Amino acid sequence: MTAKGKLWGIGLGPGDPDLITLKALKILQAVDVVAYPAPLEGESFARSIAAPHLAGKQVEYPIRIPMVADRGPAQDVYDVAAKDLGTHLIAGRTVAVLCEGDPFFYGSFMYLFQRLIDDFDVEVVPGVSSVMACAAEAGMPLGERTDVITILPASLSEIDLENKLRDTDTAVIMKVGRHLSKVRTIVERLGLIAEACYVERATLPEQRIIPLAEISDDAAPYFSMILVQSNGGRS
Repeated sequence: MTAKGKLWGIGLGPGDPDLITLKALKILQAVDVVAYPAPLEGESFARSIAAPHLAGKQVEYPIRIPMVADRGPAQDVYDVAAKDLGTHLIAGRTVAVLCEGDPFFYGSFMYLFQRLIDDFDVEVVPGVSSVMACAAEAGMPLGERTDVITILPASLSEIDLENKLRDTDTAVIMKVGRHLSKVRTIVERLGLIAEACYVERATLPEQRIIPLAEISDDAAPYFSMILVQSNGGRS
């Protein structure tokens, strides 16, 4: 290995800046370069979480990713970002890539990890995932004893989502967005609507927690989740 620098993928947690780990904080304040995902226009959510903790003297590198269904454009962006960050690492600089939640739990850092792990010293610092944050904020334990917990993307087909919901004790439905109406219909059909909770922007000032039965919207923001307990929360 010829590179002198080190790369960290840092999990920042769900949004509250106080929920980053001590390890993440120490690394964040010591590195030479701070990189983070960002939309093509506008501010980076990951950077906003880290902002209170940034030292202020680091080089910042926004990774501007097009928010489109086609994977191609994003992969091109990751190719360029990996090359640019690799240049910093070869020069001996330390780099932290910020990731909301946990880097390896639906995190964009995994795509950089795949491109850089063979050539550089890379370490992943886990973060508080949105799943744990939503459960904590909603006061809804996810599982006990032998309960099975299933994490489901709302983008699954209706039949797949229904079958998987039917075959678990607790379900965490992520990436709700435009699929909110579909999810609510399935949950109602399975007779689980009374055991379902909707959480939006957990741990942030604009957090919203409400029974799914009371949601009339057809779509939800990206940072939203539905928790369903098919056992009614009982052992």
